[in-house]
Amino acid sequence: MADKNQGNIKIDIELCTGCRRCAEVCPVDAIEGNDGSSQSINIDKCVMCGQCIQICSAYASVFEEYPTSREKKLLERNLPETLTEPLFAAYSIGDLPKVKEALANSAKFTMVQCAPAVRVSIAEEFGMPLGSLVPGKLAAALRQLGFNKIYDTNFAADLTIMEEGSELVQRITEGGTLPMFTSCCPAWVKFVEREYPELIPHLSSCKSPQQMAGTMFKTYGAEKDSIEPENIFSIAIMPCTCKKFEAERPEMNTSGYQDVDAVLTVRELAYLIKEVGIDFNSLLESSFDKPLSMYSGAGHLFCATGGVMEAAIRTAYEMITEEPISDVNIQYVRGGQGIRRGVVKAGDLKVKTVVVSGLKNVVPILEEIKQGDADFHFMEVMTCPVGCVSGGGQPKMLLPKDNDISFKNRISSTYRHYEDQIYRKSHENPEIKAIYQKFLGEPLGQKSHHLLHTEYTPRREGK
Repeated sequence: MADKNQGNIKIDIELCTGCRRCAEVCPVDAIEGNDGSSQSINIDKCVMCGQCIQICSAYASVFEEYPTSREKKLLERNLPETLTEPLFAAYSIGDLPKVKEALANSAKFTMVQCAPAVRVSIAEEFGMPLGSLVPGKLAAALRQLGFNKIYDTNFAADLTIMEEGSELVQRITEGGTLPMFTSCCPAWVKFVEREYPELIPHLSSCKSPQQMAGTMFKTYGAEKDSIEPENIFSIAIMPCTCKKFEAERPEMNTSGYQDVDAVLTVRELAYLIKEVGIDFNSLLESSFDKPLSMYSGAGHLFCATGGVMEAAIRTAYEMITEEPISDVNIQYVRGGQGIRRGVVKAGDLKVKTVVVSGLKNVVPILEEIKQGDADFHFMEVMTCPVGCVSGGGQPKMLLPKDNDISFKNRISSTYRHYEDQIYRKSHENPEIKAIYQKFLGEPLGQKSHHLLHTEYTPRREGK
């Protein structure tokens, strides 16, 4: 059985051995309990990043009996009855039943989006080498599962850069709260709302790519497919367990409906593919549907730490200078856990940036800002170790050494895929240009601001 706390991330007290490995990786000290005793999660502190799930090594042994049967545990976790892999103590509640119900309902028009990190990790669930790049097989699997439209979150990442880059330039040139923080990572946003509510004005008002895509599905997508928005069921495939929390935020409904109706992690998608008997490795490559799927290399970089910053700098630079940036590859933002600072000269303006990977690393910088000592314009923060490629919803590695290899290989595949793209800058994506011309108007315009931006709020206990 799970702990008594409500929330997406849970610990099964029947399986937990009290090793406290989860507490060691928790960035917000939300894991509570004594050594050797079952742990619990303080849901008020928890940012639902799922790193506890990734490191948990306590599982249900076939040689032991537990008060709660395996069948009931599967039901509690919303997992298929056919699942054969071990059940670990730390887990997240899944959305598979909702998605299967929507797929089986002929009255629902299903639109699915895939985050950039999914295509560099999903193949691992089917025995392929760590970090295999399989966008074509991913699209083919989703098509066989019966989704009506298969779109790409990478497109919405380019859309995010158009809005976020414009917002940054506006704050710098016209006066606004600085430094500006990225708002793509929902765990980071929740952390600011809970622990540093006085710094909420520093967060970009942009929705994340997941939520922007969900909004576009039920507005522009509905128009293109002549579907009533209320009949659209929007699904996101994500490497992140906190994306489930983000999708349920009451603010995420500017289309007039919930932007995203269900979120499946990479592991959940793999369970579904296996449950219906699809031979993933033998799939012939397919493609994503137009128009909400064309993306630039910049949009794809969102899944690696520094990627949002790199994409934003390219676009912001050209907005400020009205000249092409000399080198699109901004190497200093790339790397692993920690803090990376740099300066980009855009005309007469020196744009100072900070990239933070690993949520614990951001606290000293936030304290600097509170004290008025921070001297920079823009900060990207990713909660997970090396960005979304290491998210809590990614395939689980049983050996620590495999974690390091998988992170390295997923990042390598990310940049290889980036290099393969025709366009490297979000604002050069022809479909992005078209959607502003045909539907949104201009970045930060009345319509785009209404649909693609949001507000954040301080969180009290129990919120």
